[in-house]
Amino acid sequence: MNQRVPFTGEEKQSLYVSLDRHRDVVLWKLHGLDDEQLRRPMTPSGTNLLGLVKHLASVEYSWFCETFGRETEPLPFSDEDENADLRVEPHETTADIVAFYGRARAAADQVINELDAEDVGKAWFGDTVTMRWVLIHMIEETARHVGHMDIVRELLDGATGNHRED
Repeated sequence: MNQRVPFTGEEKQSLYVSLDRHRDVVLWKLHGLDDEQLRRPMTPSGTNLLGLVKHLASVEYSWFCETFGRETEPLPFSDEDENADLRVEPHETTADIVAFYGRARAAADQVINELDAEDVGKAWFGDTVTMRWVLIHMIEETARHVGHMDIVRELLDGATGNHRED
């Protein structure tokens, strides 16, 4: 069911629901496509649906877990390849990447639930950030890539829309 941001909700809960609705769309954009379609590069830079999911899983872990001192599983970031987290390796299956995204969401949710909006952590670039800032940033990041996913999906099979109709 499509979530709705509460019209009169508390700040942190409203931000969380906004993020979570976009997260749901990430998975919905994969529905009904086969592995070849999910991996097919649809732009000159190689953008594909599965790579976007891998990237979003990586940044969920990074922003919510690493920023607030929580452990993560190994992340596919590389100083030698700034787009490593967007690349799907031949040995990585669709199920692997979808499961990685699920684990990242669950880990991020735990941190979100444990902290207040004003609690602070240290960003990867060294600055202090609040949970509020990270939630806003991840809403922006996820919504941006959901837009990319919408375009890629339309190019693949003509399907459009940014939220499932219930």
